[in-house]
Amino acid sequence: MTQFESVKLTSLSTKGGCGCKIGPADLSEVIRMLPPAAPNPNLLVGLDTSDDAGVYRLNEELAIVQTLDFFTPIVDDPYSFGQIAAANALSDIYAMGGKPLTALNIVAFPIATLDKKILAEIMLGAADKLQEAGATLVGGHSIDDKEPKFGLAVTGLVHPQKVRTNAGAKPGDKLILTKPIGVGILTSSIKNNLLFEDEITHVTKIMATLNKTAAETMEAYTVHACTDVTGFGLLGHTSEMAKGSGVGIRIIKNQVPVLDRVRELAEKGVIPGGTKNNFAHLTGSVTFPETMDQIDRLILCDAVTSGGLLISVAGAEADKMVTELQTEGVEARIIGDVIEEQHGHVVVE
Repeated sequence: MTQFESVKLTSLSTKGGCGCKIGPADLSEVIRMLPPAAPNPNLLVGLDTSDDAGVYRLNEELAIVQTLDFFTPIVDDPYSFGQIAAANALSDIYAMGGKPLTALNIVAFPIATLDKKILAEIMLGAADKLQEAGATLVGGHSIDDKEPKFGLAVTGLVHPQKVRTNAGAKPGDKLILTKPIGVGILTSSIKNNLLFEDEITHVTKIMATLNKTAAETMEAYTVHACTDVTGFGLLGHTSEMAKGSGVGIRIIKNQVPVLDRVRELAEKGVIPGGTKNNFAHLTGSVTFPETMDQIDRLILCDAVTSGGLLISVAGAEADKMVTELQTEGVEARIIGDVIEEQHGHVVVE
């Protein structure tokens, strides 16, 4: 903890511990209320498949990737919160196959009631993570608000022919996940004072870790689809990939890496509202084994902040890719595969 450890940032949030997005069902309903955007041949990725970021082609050799993400504090240490917020926003660029270029801070802060040094620490954490990513902070915008919120809008670059989307998975692919799940349950546990300091340190490190190495590693492989696992949870983002790609996806529950104590804490009732909403939204889109209990089902739907990449890679290359990722220090696992049956559906085994 920094010198500000007496300030419980998480207690200032009215939303709980996971920094969740508005649920996919609600978001889809809102988008349907809007008039359709005018067709633009240079818009390579837009709203159609609930992808991680927008991609706009500038010319035949260059496209920009744009994303924005911000949320309320999920840890109490200001510097760590800034790092996590930056890593989370940058992740969308990596998931699209892009390289981060510039970023803008988005700040809401109760400037009259909290020490300005806390905000400085948040922004320093983000700045250090941007430097690690090779991106440049170019400005931002702030408002006075009773509830602190922080995030970034990030722009990256990608070749138009090398864009990764969540809509290209092919039967025979293997699915690789690059970070363990259960983050939402653990960050909610922080707010409820149920984690030890070493556990807080561990989950914070996972959230603050960039997906840069994973993204750079996958460039050498036949990757058909990619997304990052965030607010909609592992099964929520897997479902989007299945629907966007027009394929079925099989997830092997025992191969999914889960953080320590997640099940124990979930059994005690520490389950974020976003996780429950994710599970409810997936009714009809996911088939679970009859023998799987409700706790395990909810864990697979856990609302994640700054999770790993979910990569759909040609099956023959999957083992080699996982070995390389692990050699580079990435906690990668093969967690399932893409199947021809049950288009748009996820089967958990």
